[in-house]
Amino acid sequence: MIAQGPQAQQIHPRDWSWPFWPAVPLYPYGKRRTVCTEVVKDTIWTFDQPHGILYTIVPIRMTVVKLEAGGLFVYAPVAPTPECIRLLKDLVAKHGSVKYIILPTSSGLEHKVFVGPFARRFPQAQVFVAPHQWSFPINLPLSWLGFPQSRTQEIPEDNSQVPFSDEFDYAVLDINLGRGSFGEVAVFHKRSRTLLLTDTILSVPEDPPAIAQIDPYPLLFHARENGLEVIEDNQANRRKGWQRISLFAIYFRPNALQVAGLRQVFADILKAPDRSKRAYFGLFPFRWQENWQQSFANLRGDGRPFVAPILQTLILPQGPKQVLDWADKVANWDFEQIISCHFDSPIKTNPRQFPQAFAFLEKNASISQPLPEEDVRFIKELEAGLLKRGIATPPKEKV
Repeated sequence: MIAQGPQAQQIHPRDWSWPFWPAVPLYPYGKRRTVCTEVVKDTIWTFDQPHGILYTIVPIRMTVVKLEAGGLFVYAPVAPTPECIRLLKDLVAKHGSVKYIILPTSSGLEHKVFVGPFARRFPQAQVFVAPHQWSFPINLPLSWLGFPQSRTQEIPEDNSQVPFSDEFDYAVLDINLGRGSFGEVAVFHKRSRTLLLTDTILSVPEDPPAIAQIDPYPLLFHARENGLEVIEDNQANRRKGWQRISLFAIYFRPNALQVAGLRQVFADILKAPDRSKRAYFGLFPFRWQENWQQSFANLRGDGRPFVAPILQTLILPQGPKQVLDWADKVANWDFEQIISCHFDSPIKTNPRQFPQAFAFLEKNASISQPLPEEDVRFIKELEAGLLKRGIATPPKEKV
């Protein structure tokens, strides 16, 4: 079941308003739509909003779980727009108030920015946050970031110390990166056998998710071969645009993408059929090679769960043993699906597959469906540049 609230003619753009967007200025800035989907009947719902840079739009997702004794458990809040809150209050009316709010990451600004304003809409809810929270460029206390001080606490390492331990298990991954930390709290809902994750695991769908199709312009923008093409809305173009966006979002600069020279870019701008602000004044420097679809097929891997290459390269190698121990702990839970905060959801999988996604941290590991070296080359070059400047630290030895 997918719900978007009242019919479009009854919705005012104010319902999509997110006034604090300048804090983390990501598209679609101050106007965010919300799609609510029932994942497990009368038990689990996801709330998707669009999120990205330069029309490279992917879902950002909040998960809401009904508690057995009544009330709601919220994992990774999204922007509390009037539309989002209205959809959530429909659940509150049926299942009880929001009791617990979880910020499952220490480093994900795109998740952290929503929690304070969201928590203030539910003044009775307790807020639990991943350990070692930090902010950039100045490390400010959470209360200065809008978190309600009197009811915000770090999630304890011992599961038995939280009031929702009867229904949930959780495991905390916490990697010291020097200038900050990377944290992720994996949460297992026992009754539905559902694993909730933030950023560590992705699965890429072949077709664009519902939230991306409310306003398909970003999909259609990226479906073009050059800036001279007129945007045409059809399902084939929506799918093509989504698949190219996925390559952008995950690889930053996949091998199948080239950037036109300045002379060609400016020549195309002068001839562009649409030079409006929405069309970036005709700017479209992207040139996709004929093999881009194979690149997407390799990325998707028939929907298998995997770790994003930026995490594989820059983050998780800073604590390989911690990551593998965490993955083993998670794999002890009898889950049958994963709800991640980005891309596809739910991901049908099992505990046996989960540690396999982290095999890149093991010595002499046999990795099934590895990401192509030519596609991760840009991220490897980025790592080399950061190491040279002393911004990043060398990866630790594999386990």
